[in-house]
Amino acid sequence: MGGAPWAYDFIVVGGGSAGCAVAGGLAERGLGRVLLIEAGPSDRWPLVRMPFGLVWLMGSKRWDWRFRSTPQVGANGRSLAIPRGKVLGGSGSINSMVWFRGRAADFDAWQIPEWSWSAVCPAFEAVEARVRPEVLAQAHPLSVALGGLFKANASTAPTPDCESAGVCRFNMRRGRRWSATDAFLRNHIGAGVTVLQSSAVARLQFTGDRVAGVQLVDGTALRAAKGVVLSAGTIGSPALMLQSGIGPAEDLRAVGQDVVLDAPGVGANLHDHPGTGVHFAGDRSGYGLHGSLAMQWMLAPFDWVTRGRGIFASPTVEACAFFNADGRGAPDIQSHFIPFYLDWQGRTYRYARGYFADAVVCRPQSRGALRLGRTGLEIDLGVFNDPADLDLLVRGWMRMRRLLAEADLGPHQAPEVYPAANVQCADEARAHIQAHCGTAYHPVGTLAMGAGDAPVTPSLQVKGVDGLWVADASVMPAITSANTNAPSMMIGYRAAQMIADLAA
Repeated sequence: MGGAPWAYDFIVVGGGSAGCAVAGGLAERGLGRVLLIEAGPSDRWPLVRMPFGLVWLMGSKRWDWRFRSTPQVGANGRSLAIPRGKVLGGSGSINSMVWFRGRAADFDAWQIPEWSWSAVCPAFEAVEARVRPEVLAQAHPLSVALGGLFKANASTAPTPDCESAGVCRFNMRRGRRWSATDAFLRNHIGAGVTVLQSSAVARLQFTGDRVAGVQLVDGTALRAAKGVVLSAGTIGSPALMLQSGIGPAEDLRAVGQDVVLDAPGVGANLHDHPGTGVHFAGDRSGYGLHGSLAMQWMLAPFDWVTRGRGIFASPTVEACAFFNADGRGAPDIQSHFIPFYLDWQGRTYRYARGYFADAVVCRPQSRGALRLGRTGLEIDLGVFNDPADLDLLVRGWMRMRRLLAEADLGPHQAPEVYPAANVQCADEARAHIQAHCGTAYHPVGTLAMGAGDAPVTPSLQVKGVDGLWVADASVMPAITSANTNAPSMMIGYRAAQMIADLAA
């Protein structure tokens, strides 16, 4: 990477779902030389391409940042896992690829005209023209049967807008992961975009009040003539700003960090979809390590390599349901359905077959924050800081259990084995949820766009700093009502448009 100090026009930090869309979009519009910096390795590995590979990717040192929260008061003081992809494609390379835009009302509720549903809908259509998400082929019979959970809205593609259930759409092609790297970036590598992999950014560099480039962890300085786009995610983007002196001045000084810009909103507004699951087991039920499935497991590698089918073509989450916790009104609970046996006793492997379903709050009101501490990042998810979220989840989780107990899931249906009879009333459900809840791994909001203390403008520019944009899920003022991968790609796609408009 020799040459002139202004070797690049734009530097994009983070090669995830949004970062790939930004970098590819800038290159397509001929806005100059783009450098994409990704802290993790290439995504050209079989486990990344294989949908079922996420079982080994998520939580691994090589592919996952493996963040953890501070002890959560609302979750009995437990520290919760926050998986985030550390690989080209980001979390989109280690997730289940569930594809939902969210509800139109989610975007209108932001009350930002540039991000209303009418404004973002064309961008979703443009993104989906490249990604081409499809309903999962060869889903397990249990996942297919889930479509009858709400007979009035039976569908193979559930929607967050009404009570519905069924097999989801996924960004997969021929049984293989099709991430933002494939859809937006791959064709531009070496032709407008340079990708620097396995390289972490330590801080931003400034010339006056303008961002001039970045410094890598190894001390290498890289310059950007036109600007820097942060797409390192809801954890990584604000962390980099804080480490560069942009954030709440009092907090920064408390940990010995020089203040470049007092920005109280940096790191605030952190939230995710909180949820809790239910386990089912039976010898003729879903997938699992069981003698009756020995032949399927033996053939799984060959089925996937040769035909893109079989167990290894499953992204584990195969179906979803959306429903109202009280059975009336718009859905406020989402359930992810996994036709695999999942153990609840801490064992990695167990001889059993079964399935699993969770209930998560679609639009939580609780908020946490990300801050720099003396020993590193402090990530407070704020789970159940607002008691209304716990009240809603208790009702929704109990209704989900009733729905699944009463559903006709065919010959593979199995009894609930955990918590089963251990939890029968609302008070017991509340205690169980606080002891076992996690999140859906959809953190958002730490660099929210908007007015007041919101650190980012509706055009995704960081307030008070020239030449710095943010494009990832951190800019969401409030979370969408379902999985956030599709909205993240949409944000990245629109970021390239907005930067091009400013450069025109």
